[in-house]
Amino acid sequence: MAYRDGTGTLLIGGTTVPLEVAASYRARTRGLLGRDGVEGALLLTPAASVHTFRMRFPIDVAHLDRRMRVIALTTMPPGRLGLPRLRSRHVLEAEAGAMARWGLTVGSTVAVSAGGPPGAGR
Repeated sequence: MAYRDGTGTLLIGGTTVPLEVAASYRARTRGLLGRDGVEGALLLTPAASVHTFRMRFPIDVAHLDRRMRVIALTTMPPGRLGLPRLRSRHVLEAEAGAMARWGLTVGSTVAVSAGGPPGAGR
């Protein structure tokens, strides 16, 4: 599936989470930089690695394969460079601790329901 910048919903088991999708180069480059937090999660697509330079808070990072299955999970403090994952096609970011609360583990599969452009419906 080809994704576009915008908002949507992330489904993890029976849990729904607000989602922001960053699919363009500009949106992926910006990511969570300069923010004080994130409501829900941010999906970077396509992506194989992330960094937390100039970030203000630690994040959970889930690397997803083409079938949206979690192949790696980590928590990264600010100022770090993450290792690239060869099979990663997407990266999911959230505030540290959020993915554990959602029950996300390696091997879990997530579903994305794309909504619209950022700010739609607000």
